[in-house]
Amino acid sequence: MSKLVHVAVGVICREQQTFLTRRLEGTHMAGKWEFPGGKVETDETVAQALSRELKEEVGIDVLACSPLINIEHDYGVKKVLLEVFLVDQFQGEPQAQEGQEQQWLDVSALSEVDFPEANLEIVNKVKQYFFGEAV
Repeated sequence: MSKLVHVAVGVICREQQTFLTRRLEGTHMAGKWEFPGGKVETDETVAQALSRELKEEVGIDVLACSPLINIEHDYGVKKVLLEVFLVDQFQGEPQAQEGQEQQWLDVSALSEVDFPEANLEIVNKVKQYFFGEAV
């Protein structure tokens, strides 16, 4: 039976753009774009994990965030529980800290990007948030 991986995900937004990073070679889903985040450790809350991961991965301090969507997805090799937050107040300029590619992308163009399957629901939810409907 595959283990459930609990992940805190940050949709970092500025105006109608969101910040994305590309998964490094040698990682699960390598080469696909994603919203930054990472595993929730046993001794921390999801909010703590989100703050720690966004500081480690993209060098920002989260000042405020709001829950966006929770997604459970089974990739076969592993199951993930994604707790996704909209991060629209932060300190610092997001910058990939682990050598991965990065980009600011208009929310309207999110559907054109190659995401892991579990992220497609996030894309729809983000578009709904900005435009009132999935586009």
